[in-house]
Amino acid sequence: MTGSIKFYNPTKGFGFIKTDAGAELFFHITNVVEGTTAEQLQEGVTVTFEEGMGREGPQAERVTVAGGAMSSDSFDEDAA
Repeated sequence: MTGSIKFYNPTKGFGFIKTDAGAELFFHITNVVEGTTAEQLQEGVTVTFEEGMGREGPQAERVTVAGGAMSSDSFDEDAA
């Protein structure tokens, strides 16, 4: 699934993702894929994730920044 970071608190290690379908899912830093840094989890950043079930209901798991750390802009420039 894909969505975007709606909110992330790096001090507390949790946030919320707004899914492309409009739902909001909780996520914790322990559910972020290794290699994705807290600094990348800025509001509005597109992420991919799997929906799972946590102690208090649905949550996002295996969260990673869509497209990795590289910007797609560099590919557009090379193609021109």
